[in-house]
Amino acid sequence: MVYELYYWPGIQGRGEFVRLALEEAGADYVDLALVPEDDGGGVPALESILEDKRLQRLPFAPPFLKAGRQVIGQTANILLYLGGRHALAPRDQAGRLWTNQLQLTIADFVAETHDTHHPIANSLYYNEQKAAAKRRTRDFLANRLPKFLGYFERVIERNRARGAWLVGARITYADLSLAQVIAGLRYAFPSASRHALRSCPRVRALHDDVFARPRIKRYVASDRRIPFNNDDIFRRYRELDR
Repeated sequence: MVYELYYWPGIQGRGEFVRLALEEAGADYVDLALVPEDDGGGVPALESILEDKRLQRLPFAPPFLKAGRQVIGQTANILLYLGGRHALAPRDQAGRLWTNQLQLTIADFVAETHDTHHPIANSLYYNEQKAAAKRRTRDFLANRLPKFLGYFERVIERNRARGAWLVGARITYADLSLAQVIAGLRYAFPSASRHALRSCPRVRALHDDVFARPRIKRYVASDRRIPFNNDDIFRRYRELDR
């Protein structure tokens, strides 16, 4: 089966967590964000799903994955599906639930990171909420960033398999997602993230191990990996980095 991934063109966004899982799995997929509109891709492709009146289980927003006749929305939900199909999650129910719990915590982490530059409303430009963004970012960097990183550091430390991963002895989609968050933080807050990660050697090692994996390494080096940019979740504003 060839999957179809629908997301906004030009940004990594939440779609990148799905891309990393598909790449690590070696799955066949079409990234509609990279397909020209004239060839059936881009924004018109995802809008055709969102506006399909025949679709009973319509997604709220991208990313969503078309797998045969199924249309699966929400990043964590897509990864739950892919994890079970492509050995990116444990086989037992407790392990699957734990991996999903970690992914949902990562989703909270991503949302709080995004809100540093858009603390009031997504509909407002950054320059229209800069004062609030500075205040929100100070709290995020001082309190929330070390809390999230410290939590994931403890999760790796307490992993009974004593491996380098969050769950068990094998890589899961949660590891891929956490590595992506660390990469995004290093782009957005190079100074603050370097300081915060000093006390999290296991998280740093997880990031390095993920991006050293052959399939992920080839993907990152390819033109299919959209660069970080300031239209995305992780944005670099010097005045916000301490």
